Amino acid sequence: MLDQRDNDLEALLENDNLPLIASFLEGKHPTEIAEILTSLPPESVYRILQTQKADFAGDIFTELPPWMQTDTAEFFNDAQLARLIERLSPDVRVDVLRVLPETRVEKLLPIIAKSERENIKQLSQYPEGTAGSIMTTDYIALLHTLTVKEVIERIRLEGANKESIYTIFVIDTQRILKGTVSLADIILADHKRTLDSIKEEQIYSVKALSDREEALYLFSRYDLVTLPVVDNENRLLGIITHDDVIDVLEQERTEDFERFNAITGKHEGVSYLNTSIWSHFKHRVVWLIVLAAMGLISGAVLQTFESTLTSIIILAFYMPMLADTGGNTGSQSATMVVRALALKEIGPKDAIKVLWKELRVSILLGLVLGFLAFLRVLLTGNPSHLPETISLLNIGIAISVALCIQVISATVIGALLPLAAAAVHLDPALIASPALTTIVDITGLFVYFTTARVVLKI
Repeated sequence: MLDQRDNDLEALLENDNLPLIASFLEGKHPTEIAEILTSLPPESVYRILQTQKADFAGDIFTELPPWMQTDTAEFFNDAQLARLIERLSPDVRVDVLRVLPETRVEKLLPIIAKSERENIKQLSQYPEGTAGSIMTTDYIALLHTLTVKEVIERIRLEGANKESIYTIFVIDTQRILKGTVSLADIILADHKRTLDSIKEEQIYSVKALSDREEALYLFSRYDLVTLPVVDNENRLLGIITHDDVIDVLEQERTEDFERFNAITGKHEGVSYLNTSIWSHFKHRVVWLIVLAAMGLISGAVLQTFESTLTSIIILAFYMPMLADTGGNTGSQSATMVVRALALKEIGPKDAIKVLWKELRVSILLGLVLGFLAFLRVLLTGNPSHLPETISLLNIGIAISVALCIQVISATVIGALLPLAAAAVHLDPALIASPALTTIVDITGLFVYFTTARVVLKI
């Protein structure tokens, strides 16, 4: 369906039928239009944006992925692009300018309207990844001494140009945040009452330099629609809206997914097919080299126990089972702990409690899986591969004991690594997997052959 719409648009462009293009897009949501435009050449996107009203063109441009914004911006002259940027919401303006070349930004800033330029400078000071970097200044903040009647007049006067009017932020003359009032409470209140008398004093706010994940946590925990952003003196700087948080959630999930799968580097919002081969290579190769180097340790462990493996070849048949079971139980444990850390249910200070819980769980898992491994050896093992002094029963005991120890150690390691990462302010997802799997493989081989030597007395 999308391909057909793309072809229709391109055909209209080839015939330079701009009125029909405008009619074709009429009634569609900016997000839907942006989705259609993403598959077109940037020059075509530029021409289509020119057919739309300025405000609507800005809405469409906002929904384009960053790489398409950058490519399309090359076809705007400086004056056109400056006018487009002025139509964007404050936080989106900054995001767009961040993806443009620095030389282009230097040309644009002087010709952007003064009020918007000052706003851009204010928001640009906050590093990416902070709450300040995703806040907007399009909100209504009013003095606590105003009456409800005065507030309603101000909302009517200013509301049309604000991103959110559902919550009014109550401040004093120093812009210190005093409370909030919902639009519903204002409408229902007596017109003679002041904001001071109807404000909600229990305020959830976030510092401008806090990690944006802190904002995400507050939205989720307290079911917020907007979240005020303040400085260290509790002065109101801006707000974060629920739609910005949805974008953050998507970005954080992408980052965590990439880290879980050993993909490094900054996610730039470029679609899979539009990402260069070199970029894919850079983001994958670092961790793969590290993991390959760690894999050499597994080889060294195998070499150490070469005589054991040579004398009892049947042990090799059960190595994959041990490695898979250890990796799976370790990953389960790590996933549970990483999730609990992300939801702030636990922290590094709870390490002892977490390890004690996971230890008990792992003992139960180890006993069950060890027993199943014992049955498997007895039922499917081939005694013809064994020396005369060792029975299939001995092998079953050795493998079941090794598997039980491996499950316990892998579970404990899986719980400990994310907690250790959080304690030193690293992202727990970064080491949860697949680094965990490699570490568990190394410890698993050592446990397996050491247990076999002890149990089988070889």
